[in-house]
Amino acid sequence: METKIESPIKFGTSGWRGLIAHDFTFANARLAAQGVADYLKQSLADPKSAIHGRQPLVIMGHDTRFLGQDFCLAVAEVLVSNGLQPLLCNRDTPTPVISHTIRTRKAIGGINMTASHNPAAYQGLKFSTSNGAPAHPEVTKQIEANIAALIDKKWAFKAQPAGTFQCKTFDPQPAYFQKIRKLVNLDTIRKAKLKVAVEIMYGTGRGYLDTLMEEAGAKTTVFHNELNPLFGGHHPEPSEEGMEQVRQFILSGQAQIGLGLDGDADRFGIVDQDGTWLTPNQILVLALYHLKKNRGWTGSVVRTVPTSHQVDAVAKLLGVPVRETPVGFKYIGALMETEPVIVGGEESGGLSVKGHVPEKDGILACLLMAELVATEGTSLKQVLRTLEKQSGTFLTARINLPVQPDRKDAILKKLGSGLEKIGSYPVEKFITLDGFKYLLADDQWVAFRASGTEPLIRCYVEAKSERTLAQLQTACRKLLK
Repeated sequence: METKIESPIKFGTSGWRGLIAHDFTFANARLAAQGVADYLKQSLADPKSAIHGRQPLVIMGHDTRFLGQDFCLAVAEVLVSNGLQPLLCNRDTPTPVISHTIRTRKAIGGINMTASHNPAAYQGLKFSTSNGAPAHPEVTKQIEANIAALIDKKWAFKAQPAGTFQCKTFDPQPAYFQKIRKLVNLDTIRKAKLKVAVEIMYGTGRGYLDTLMEEAGAKTTVFHNELNPLFGGHHPEPSEEGMEQVRQFILSGQAQIGLGLDGDADRFGIVDQDGTWLTPNQILVLALYHLKKNRGWTGSVVRTVPTSHQVDAVAKLLGVPVRETPVGFKYIGALMETEPVIVGGEESGGLSVKGHVPEKDGILACLLMAELVATEGTSLKQVLRTLEKQSGTFLTARINLPVQPDRKDAILKKLGSGLEKIGSYPVEKFITLDGFKYLLADDQWVAFRASGTEPLIRCYVEAKSERTLAQLQTACRKLLK
């Protein structure tokens, strides 16, 4: 009996990712491209589809990873063979810029070769739909089904040598800059004469965030803006560790604020003037405060399940309704397409605002924080302290707890059955929107989500004191043992 071949291509929250030359190969990239092409052709032929009857234009781009352009050209060749029209960005390009271009060019979708903040050994393929948003699970499931059918019929593609296919290119930067100038008040930044440190992380933000800060008149010092597919031997992630050089630069008195981007510039990292790295939770709170109070924007705020409830507390102070979604910016983006949303964000470092793309934009987030500092004439931490006097203190932690693969299902069943207590803290409400979230007294909570790619369960904890935070983390570790 013939053994069924399992597809190596699985789409997660931000596309398909794999190790270069192991599972992310040219053959598999072409296979994924054919799966996407079949989906797009089916949609073009469907009178009920949002892209029915459109010109079959597909925006393509890549980050600074090894073979990014060559993988793009391999995919473009497959798209052309299917009667589609790929248009390739003329250099490595930020994810939000590709998203913006899909919308402005009225494309039927976009394919971005990026593994975001993953290590250099990884490459990825991210498919975005015609509104510039990351594809929803119902879309990626169809693409995965298409790929499985191609494997069953032993689909093969006779390709040109890698990197030799010719594809039409264009520069997406001018149109994106035009949009950013409408969303961010560069004149306010200019009047403040800020000194800024910008961490590019060897990524696609080069010539975007630094150029816009210079346009706004800030004295800008740039770190790691050269091309390096190995990212200097580090993850291209603007975490506290990743922003350490910027932190030291600020502590030496040479900058007031540090702004950082990950490899594809959709996530941000912010260091305040005293050297404190601010969490994405805190940045979402600050963005909401700034856009509502200083800009007078109206609408709701959207956050994911494991994002801080400080967002809710500040939203209540400002009279702003709160929406909660599963993890994944595609869910935030979907809400942003259906109702006025001041800002949407998640604890992992993604943020977008009303009138912009339904996709994470780290460049925009950084610029908004610079604008807030310029507007208030004080540090970000001082703004947070003022808010905390009214909203209370919120302390958060995230821990990755390894589990034995053969025990994972049993642990998830236990967590999903509903618990009466987390440690000594009684559960007041149980939420299963995404994973398992247990609300405790005084707006404290614990949430569990299983990793889809590793033998891990992610545990998110929020408390009002360091003591309670430590106790809840201990209780979570005991639960998973």
